[in-house]
Amino acid sequence: MSLDSLLKQADPAVASALDRALSDKEVSVEAAVQLFDCSGFEMDLVAAVADELRRRAVGDAVTYVVNRNINFTNVCIKQCGFCAFSRDFREEEGYFLPTEEIVRRAREAHALGATEVCIQAGLPPRMDGHLYIDICRAVKKELPDIHIHAFSPEEVQYGAMMLETSVDEYLKMLKDAGVGSLPGTAAEILDQPIRDRISPGRIRADDWVRIIKNAHSLGIPTTSTIMYGHIESSLHKAKHLALLREIQKETHGFTEFVPLSFVHTEAPMFRHGTVDTVRAGATRDEVIKMHAVSRIMLNGQIKNIQVSWVKEGAEMSKILLSAGVNDFGGTLINESISTAAGARHGQLMKPKEIRSIIKSAGRTPAQRSTTYKIIRTFDIADNSADDSELDRAEPSQFGSYHELIKLDNFRFRNAKHANQ
Repeated sequence: MSLDSLLKQADPAVASALDRALSDKEVSVEAAVQLFDCSGFEMDLVAAVADELRRRAVGDAVTYVVNRNINFTNVCIKQCGFCAFSRDFREEEGYFLPTEEIVRRAREAHALGATEVCIQAGLPPRMDGHLYIDICRAVKKELPDIHIHAFSPEEVQYGAMMLETSVDEYLKMLKDAGVGSLPGTAAEILDQPIRDRISPGRIRADDWVRIIKNAHSLGIPTTSTIMYGHIESSLHKAKHLALLREIQKETHGFTEFVPLSFVHTEAPMFRHGTVDTVRAGATRDEVIKMHAVSRIMLNGQIKNIQVSWVKEGAEMSKILLSAGVNDFGGTLINESISTAAGARHGQLMKPKEIRSIIKSAGRTPAQRSTTYKIIRTFDIADNSADDSELDRAEPSQFGSYHELIKLDNFRFRNAKHANQ
């Protein structure tokens, strides 16, 4: 049965919103709330429309990037209610990777086929404002062709503050040092009252928007994200998407949108009940609708919708490939932040595993660069593709977050800057 026929059987409000989307018309915040709140047949129809819009926008390929996360410290001056990764500088489990270790990890990843390193961390006290710049220069000196995807708007703001310079000037310095793109994390929900509850002291929503726009104006692309499944409503999610849509119309600087479901297990605001009404993460239906409504609301603006396999796992990630998703994210190699929060889906997914999931969904795997240039497309019917160096590597050789926080040689308290 065609989508047009199915729309005639749906709730009129949902059908009207979906018909607008299929006609390439903008879906309003109010209509998006209707989509977020639907269930059953209507929810299945939302996913089907999102899948059709995905097909029109980017075809049947599902992309992924071979990359490595380098979270160089977990010591942070902020105490966000959702974050189980950060440690106070006095805690035993606080660690700090020196620049030479960051470069070593980047070099190891590059030798295994990685085209990107993603560098993010906590905000350590008394940080030298040149630190981020020095890290980028050191990585680029060793690996001039690797893409550095690094430093959220919160980190950019912190670095600029510690260097006592403007954000605009700091972004220019980062770009000159080798930053190729910024992660659009630290967004959570771009609603200040919500932020004041789940992460008081976190970067303000208007500052996040300002820094993202500044980066785009300087030719630095960024991702965009949302964190959901905690205390937000459907209206909060719809407004967040609408804001990202307006930014993209103005700057055209977002490469992708990545929904990030709240991992509650170790999150302080859930474990200790410090935030009223906090939920135990998003339900299965909420995850599906978040990805599908994102595709529908961002249609014509942000082409790429990414699933976070480390949040959702292989099975759900496969399902989401039929709900508007066209990108599988990265191999990661060392995922620490979600792992610390209690995610159980591992710190590394090898390229052959990613390709297998994509093929099992009837889609074509394609390796991409950070900025979505296709490096290699794989024949869906051909399972004889040679394994890469990373496919043949043993995950144990990269260590784990839980091992890292117990290593004496990377203790934050022993780092040369800790006693400055």
